[in-house]
Amino acid sequence: MFLVCALVDKSSEVRVDERIDGDATILVIHANPDDYGKIIGKSGRIIRALRDLMKIIAAKRNIYVDVEIAEDAPAVTEALA
Repeated sequence: MFLVCALVDKSSEVRVDERIDGDATILVIHANPDDYGKIIGKSGRIIRALRDLMKIIAAKRNIYVDVEIAEDAPAVTEALA
């Protein structure tokens, strides 16, 4: 959450929910709609880097973690396509 808060303008609106799906832990990022572009980054580079970082940390602990952006985010599916 610290990294996401550092990326956005309205850090007080950032929330990261943890969802357990079998053996996997899914981290879902919720933020102000104006900040989703900063979290995704150009061509999805920022969100990809966040996912890679979390997977490296998780691998050291022998768990699986993935990072998602909340589905209520506007145009998220378009930006990640």
